[in-house]
Order: sequence, then C-alpha cells, then structure tokens
Amino acid sequence: MEGKLEEAVAVTNKTRKLKKFILILCVFAFVKSYSQTEQDSTKVYKKRVLETTEVDFLTSYYSQDGDNAAVSGGIGTEELTDVTGTFVVSIPLNDDDVLTIDAGVSAYTSASSSNVGPFDDGPADPFQASSGASSSDLWANLTGSYSHSSDDRNDIWSAKISISSEYDYFSAGVGGSYTKLFNEKNTELSVNANVYIDTWNAIYPTELRPFGENGNGLNDNLFTQNTITGNTNYNPRFSEFKDEGRNSYSLGFGFSQILHKNVQGSLALDFVQQQGLLSTPFQRVYFSDVADSFIDNFQLADAVERLPDSRFKVAVGGRLNWYLNETFTVRTFYRYYFDDWGISSHTASIEVPIKITDKFTLYPSYRFYNQTAADYFRPYESALSTDDFYTSDYDLSEYSANQIGFGVSYTDIFAKAHIWKLGLKSIDLKFYQYDRDTSFSSSIITAGFKFVMD
Repeated sequence: MEGKLEEAVAVTNKTRKLKKFILILCVFAFVKSYSQTEQDSTKVYKKRVLETTEVDFLTSYYSQDGDNAAVSGGIGTEELTDVTGTFVVSIPLNDDDVLTIDAGVSAYTSASSSNVGPFDDGPADPFQASSGASSSDLWANLTGSYSHSSDDRNDIWSAKISISSEYDYFSAGVGGSYTKLFNEKNTELSVNANVYIDTWNAIYPTELRPFGENGNGLNDNLFTQNTITGNTNYNPRFSEFKDEGRNSYSLGFGFSQILHKNVQGSLALDFVQQQGLLSTPFQRVYFSDVADSFIDNFQLADAVERLPDSRFKVAVGGRLNWYLNETFTVRTFYRYYFDDWGISSHTASIEVPIKITDKFTLYPSYRFYNQTAADYFRPYESALSTDDFYTSDYDLSEYSANQIGFGVSYTDIFAKAHIWKLGLKSIDLKFYQYDRDTSFSSSIITAGFKFVMD
C-alpha cells in the first residue's frame, strides 16, 4: 500500500513539473509572439515622411520701374513685368522616400531689355520701349529631387537635378544635401552642395554687332540708313566674348537649435564660387573720355559690360523665431555678405505672424538692405576706355532698400474643400513693395495653393 502511495506521489510530482514546464513554454511563446507583433506593428505603422501626394501651385505677378537701365548704360527705363506659374508635386514612394517634381515658367515683357535693339521702329530713345525681339521672353525650369529619411528620422539625404532655359541662356544643375538631427531632435546640422553649368547665347547691342568678327562696321545698313549725330566717326571698343560658359559651385552649412519651448534659432554659412562669363553681353557702357555718338535720341554704346571671369561670395546669417503666445510669433533674420568684387551688404528683416482664427493668419513684414558698390561699378559716362573692367549696372552700385510686405494665409488641415481628388489644404497670398534710394522700385503679388491627394 505504501509503495503504491509513493508511486502515486511520484506521478503527481512529475505531472506538476510537466505542467510547470508547459506553462513556462506558453509564457515564453506568448512573450516572443508579443514582441514579434510589436516589431511588425512598428514596421507596419511607422510614421511616413509624407502621408500622401501633395501638389503646390505657385504664381506671382511682378512689376518694376526706374531710370538706370543697365541695357542702356545706366540711363533709361527699367520698366518690366513678369508673370510666373509653378507646379510642385511631392510623391511619397514609401515610408521613407519622397520624389519631388518642380516645373515652372516665367513670361516677361520689358521696355528695358527691348532696347538691346532700339532702332526697330520709330525714333530710338532709352526711356521708350522698342518693339524688338528682346522685349519679351519665356523662361522655363524643371527640377527633380529625391529625399530619403532614416527609420528614426534623424538622418535625411537628398539629391536633385535641374535644367532651365530662356532665349539667351541655358542652365543645368545637380545638388545634394545631408541633415542630421540629434539631442531628441532639438538640434539640427545640415550641409548642402550645388553645381550649375550654364551657357550663354551671347546677344549684343545692335550697334555693336557690325564691329564684331566678319562685320562691316560703319558700312552696315544700320548706319547707312540712319544718321549718326555727335561723333560721326563712331568706333566702339568691342570684341565678342570667346567663352560663353559659366560655372557656379556652392557649399552651405546650417545649424538649428531649439533654445526654449518657445524659441528657436538657426545659423547659416554659404560659399559660392563662379567662373566663366560673368558679364552680361547686352549691357552697354559709355566712356567719359570718348565723344558721344547718337542715332535719334539713343546714345550708341562705347562698349559692353566687362567684369572678371571669377567671383567668390560668402554669406553668413541667422534666424531667431519666438513664439509669444497662440496669437503672435516673431521671426527675425540677419545676414552679412561679402565678395571679392568689393561688395559687402547687410540684410535684416522681421515678420510677425498674427493668428486671428484657427484657419486664418496675417503676415506683416519689413526688410532692410544696404550694400557697398562693386569695385568695377561706374555710373553713366564715368568709365574710362583704359579701364580693364567696367559696368553701369546699378544692381552693383551702392544703395539702400526697404521692403514692406503683408500676407494672409488660410489653412484647413482636414482639406474639406476639393478639386477633383485634391483636397485644398492651404492658400497663401502676399504682397511686397520694394524701394531703393535710387529711382528703382518694384512690387510683387504672390499666391500659393497647397493640395493633398485623397
């Protein structure tokens, strides 16, 4: 009897051990299964860099005027109008990768550039538009970019390629960037590089073309069919540019830091090296030591702009954005720039977004700019025929400028309004008025519409 009891106890103990072992196996299997489920869940529900395809349509209308046209040697109308339209389509390829296509066109009419050939019809005058082919043009651009983000979203790589063209210029570019976030994404470092290979199709002022290679000088129809007044022995200093290429290389560094829950700051340092044809072939220059020649009221060019074939630029700047409360934010910016042509400049701006409702925000802004003149800048009839380099382009002169802007934006994160399969996420409208302390002024109206694909 006792033997059977001991045997029963032994069987019971084995049964308990077996049940315990099975229980341990079940727990282990459950934990492993749960862990695997968590990992799979992470892969399946990882937040995408871009949730759905976004489409931006951007457009602007720009107008300017002034009395210091570089086309006519520092005098004459600078009147120009320009209308642009751009589509930007951002497509998520997967959780981590985004492809962006940027395509745009810009159409302008210009009384200033029309005077590249001012003798097409009627009396020529630097303050009047001509009907020449250079009075209008179309610029087109296509850029494709690709970006990849790491799983933890702390590393972002991007690459891009672009082409653009207009009647006298073609440009092709490649570039890339790398951004690193750390310190729980409170700190950001970035580096970017770009290369642009450009080619001019040099267009020269009409009166200079007969003095180029294989030209017939004063025997050209322009001079036999029109009367030269003033210095009738017109003999410009002119030779065509041998190299019509221009290469630009840029390298930029960025640093951004969240300083406080309401304050963010950033710094940027940029270097640009340009080589090749940096002169604009159709911009006239008049020499003070050469007698003036005219057809009608238009002074004939003594030469075209001549500038060095290299330029090195440096810009360093910073931003400080301060979130005051749910209504007001202050955005400030400052940049110092200098180059080896003698220009140095200061730019300072402030923008104060005012959130008036959950959907509408106002954007008043102000920008100040000041620069010194390039070493080679000469006002109208101030250059000498013995100078190696000269320009009468007032963009390279000493000046100060003020810009006042105002904008309004509408945002609907739910994109309730629809056009076809696109939900309207935001609308931005802005106006800027720009004035220099010379005679130059301009204004621009911009509009942006952001759509998301359903």
